[in-house]
Formats: sequence, structure tokens, C-alpha cells
Amino acid sequence: MKNIILATLIILIGVGSAQSQMLDDKFNKKADAFFKENVVDGKVKYASLTNDAALESLVSDIRTMKLNGSSADEKKAFYINAYNLLVIYKVASNYPINSTQEISGFFDKKNSIVCGEKVSLNQLEKEYLLKIYDDPRFHFVLVCGALGCPPITDFAYNADNLEAQMEKQTMLALNDMSFISTDGNNLDISQIFNWYKGDFGKNKSAIVDFINNYRDADHQVDNGSKFNYIDYDWSLNEEGASVSTDGLGIRPGGGNNALRYVVSSTIPKGTIETKIFNNLYTQQTGSLGDIRDRGTFFTTSVTALYGLTNRFNLGISTRYRRVRNDLLPSSPFSVLGGEGDALSTRSGFTAFGPMVRIAPVPKWKNFSIQSSFVFAIGDELEGNGVQPFIDWDGATWNTQFFNDIAIGSNFSLFTEIDFLFEDIGGANRIATPATIIFSYNPLPNMTLYTLGSYARFWPSTSENFRQFGLGFKYQFTPSLEIELLVTDFSNGFIRDVGGQANTFNMGLRFNI
Repeated sequence: MKNIILATLIILIGVGSAQSQMLDDKFNKKADAFFKENVVDGKVKYASLTNDAALESLVSDIRTMKLNGSSADEKKAFYINAYNLLVIYKVASNYPINSTQEISGFFDKKNSIVCGEKVSLNQLEKEYLLKIYDDPRFHFVLVCGALGCPPITDFAYNADNLEAQMEKQTMLALNDMSFISTDGNNLDISQIFNWYKGDFGKNKSAIVDFINNYRDADHQVDNGSKFNYIDYDWSLNEEGASVSTDGLGIRPGGGNNALRYVVSSTIPKGTIETKIFNNLYTQQTGSLGDIRDRGTFFTTSVTALYGLTNRFNLGISTRYRRVRNDLLPSSPFSVLGGEGDALSTRSGFTAFGPMVRIAPVPKWKNFSIQSSFVFAIGDELEGNGVQPFIDWDGATWNTQFFNDIAIGSNFSLFTEIDFLFEDIGGANRIATPATIIFSYNPLPNMTLYTLGSYARFWPSTSENFRQFGLGFKYQFTPSLEIELLVTDFSNGFIRDVGGQANTFNMGLRFNI
């Protein structure tokens, strides 16, 4: 009887192991076919993977997979494939985006299920792989969805060939000029060796030894080399994206870098974006005869958008204004202070209303349409003989068409065309402003730009204006950005009276 029971248990265990192995083999085959179909030259076809049935099936397998009885190599291969697939799945679920950095908590939030447990991508990397197996080669096979990562493979990892696969990918990465290169005694090296230096050894000598173990004989690194960590390129590793170098193998953080904020893209689902933009417009004219005066408008526009979907954002817009009229000489920044000896002053909230932003064409990631309709707040905003003009008494409808084009890796061109309908029911002012911004990114988180715009008013042309300016943006984090802009402004009236006008602008953007 004992022998019968024992034999039965052995058979059941064998069947269970066979079923688990069959499922694992099936998963690997599905994953391998998926990577072959959707990875080209180390980049992913994200645009075609939104709501992809094969990807959904693989993620479902990851959620329910049982690894009981699996070998160490089987577990390692599964977790590597799971990590890379989950990165692709998260990007595809939030597409269109320019970087994983645009998705709040992309690596830290526990919103993935692996083998029945809710985990984050960082946990999967650090706790399931690095902590248990202590193998730095994982850094060259786990792909974070960025151009700064080693390229993703067009095949799935499997237990039978895992050692050879990991060796090959590590060797390819460490001989890639865009990942690591030497220039005399300088070693230009990926940030991976800075962020995870403890995984490669306790000191620079240990890191150099690790690198040389995989470098070609003709490209060995000197132990006395000075480390220069390359700016990490967080741009999406999407098919069609290019990794450029400066001839030394260094990725310049430029126009396609993920830290560059693209105003023309919609914000991802579940994200809140708040923008505070301060515009100070000041003009000097001779409207009081021979006595010259200054009129200054300070406007604070606050907008808040929420990503209902990746392609449809809903929000609100409000406007606060301060107005000050002075005799010259005077400072344009006096409008920010008290009344003093001003001829007239006025301040208050003047407009509030809803706004939407949509990305109507999925493949055009950086094209969107934004429309706002704000209602006037307050009485006699256009002035009454005692108080000066501060805003229009009627509502304003503004529809803007945004587009952003990358030019190489350090430059980009932004275009905007608006349809502006002001003082609806009153003056019914219609204008069609057009703006072009040419940007240069000397650093991954810094943008310098020049702006030119022209506005045509219909049917009258007396208020047509043009402006040219220089601007600067700096991103403290992907979610926090400051912007400064100064422009020269001119229209027919200002030219006729021999006046001049300028704008001084400061903006702040932050995402939640």
C-alpha cells in the first residue's frame, strides 16, 4: 500500500512539474514571438501596441504564472522577460508619450502583478533578481524603455541559453560607443555605473576590471581613467528614434531627451498638470500729447489639466490682472507694487472657464488641439472713466493648434496657430495669431529658444501685432519646470506714436 501511495505521489508531482514546465515553455514561445514581431534594431513599435491582444495575453500570464519547482535559470529568464514586457505594456497603456518619466511612479508604484504578487518594476529588478542572484549583468538585459538603456533584444530569454544570452548582451553594451568610450585618460561611461556602482565592485578599479572583462582587446580601459558619466537619455526607445553621438560616443542630452517638456503633447492618463504663467506687458506712448506715459498690464494665467485618457485632457483656466498707468519716467515693474503716484491702477480676477486638450491623431504624438472658453468675472472690466480698462466684458474662446518637431538630437521646432474670439457679444474681436519657437538643448534639462509671432485681426488690421523674443527653460525634475521669456512687441498704434513695448514673462509648470 505504501508503495502504491508513494508511486501515486511521484506521478502527481511529475505531472504537476510537467504542467508547470509546459506553461513556462508556452510563455517563453509567446514572448519570443512577441519580441521578434515588435522589436526592430533594439527599439519597440509602441504605436501599434495599444490594446494589443498578444501583449495583454502575456501580461495575464505574468500575473498568474506559478514558478514552483522552477530552476534558478528558469526564474531569472522569466523575471527578465516579465520586466521587459511590463515596461512595454506600461508605455503602450499610456501612449503617446515621449518618455517613461512622464508617467508618475513608472518604476516605483506597486501596480504590476507578478506571480500573484503586486510589485513595482524596481522591486522586480532589485529584490527578485539583483538581491537574490547578485549578477550585475542584469543591468544589460533589463530595459527601462529609454534610449539610455542597453538596446532591447528581439528575442525572449530562456533557461537553456540564459548564460550565453546574458554574456552576449553585456559584451555588446560594453563595446557600444554610445554606452561607453575612451578619450585619452577620460572614460565616458553610462550613468548605470554611477547609480549601481555597488553592483560592479567597491571602487573604480573593480568597475574597470568588470568592463575590461567584456571589452575587445583593442579597447581596454586604463585603470587610471577619469570617469565622466554620460547624461542619461530618457527619450522613449521607440522605433524611429535615433541615438546620436558627438564622435566620442557621448549622447548629448538634446531635443529628443525625455526631460525636454513638449508643450504640444497631451498629458498621460491620471496625471494632473498645473501651469502658472505670468506675463508683464508694458508700453510707452505719447497719448497725453507731448507728455509720454506708460501703460502696464500684469496677467497671471493659471491652468490645470487632468488626463482623462492619454489623448483627452480636461481642465480649467483662470486669469488674474493688475493694470497701472504712469507718467514717464517709471518702471514697468511698478505694477507689482502699490498705487504710489500712479495715474490709475486696477486689479482682480477677470476670467474663468473650462478647457480641453486632445490628441486627435494617435501617430502624431506631438500634435494636439487645446480649446478654452472663459467667462468674464466682474463689472465694467472695459473701464468706466474712473477705473481703467482691465479686460473684456464678454467671454473669450481660444482654440490653439500645437505641433512639435525634433530636429536632430539638440534642436526642435514648435509651431502654434490660434483662433481667438474675444469679447463675444461685445466688440466680437477675432484674431489668428501664429507662433514659431526654435529651441536648442545644451543640457538634458535646459532649453534655450527664440520666438517669433504675428497676429492678424479681422476685419480691422489696425491692431495687428508682431513680437520677437528670447526664452529659457530649466527643469529641476521631469515634473517641475521654470520658464523665462523677454520679447519686443510692436503694432501699428505703437509705431504711429513713436512708442515701444515689451513683455517680460515667467512660467512655472508642475505635474502630479
